[in-house]
Amino acid sequence: MFTGLIEKTGTVRRVSRGRGLVLEFGFEPWREPLAKGESVAVDGVCLTVADCDATRFTADVLGETEKRSTLAGLPPGAKVNLERAMRAGDRFGGHVVQGHVDGVGALRERTPRGRDFRLSFTCPRAVAAASVVKGSIAVNGVSLTISGLGSDWFAVDVIPTTARETNLGALKIGDRVNLESDVLGRYAVKRARAEADGDGEAAAGGGLTMEKLAENGFL
Repeated sequence: MFTGLIEKTGTVRRVSRGRGLVLEFGFEPWREPLAKGESVAVDGVCLTVADCDATRFTADVLGETEKRSTLAGLPPGAKVNLERAMRAGDRFGGHVVQGHVDGVGALRERTPRGRDFRLSFTCPRAVAAASVVKGSIAVNGVSLTISGLGSDWFAVDVIPTTARETNLGALKIGDRVNLESDVLGRYAVKRARAEADGDGEAAAGGGLTMEKLAENGFL
């Protein structure tokens, strides 16, 4: 599990295609070195470290991940956001990010708002349906708050620190990004659909309540 708080940025050092896609990333050393087998979110995609040293790691990319994310299109030199998996007991600063991308969006508008700026993205309708204004969304692994929402788009406001310390500040119109909707929103949508379809407990009046969310660990 991740929190959407980017720890550092890295760059794509090598792209290999043999029997599958293998990516190598370079970065400034972490205080605690990476270890083989641990999970790292790369632009919001959970990858397993296959090999590493103090300044680089490689990861195998599943064919399904290639289809659902932007990783297959990353060229050498591309800047990527990096976050190591959260450990039990760590401070929780963003929101629950699983590293399982729901879809790919694209930057459609960038609007200055004083010292900050608003980014508007196209997105799959399923992502928009699982989102709410003032709710959370991960864009290239960055935990952000939704400030505008339509049926196939959403907007977020970005502060200078986020723009500087992630790759969001360098996005150009049309650039593609990985999107992960809030897991709580996805469960709420699933529950609402079950109720509408008259499915099991939902049809019997067992609708989604704050108590049930708390019982299942979402609050």
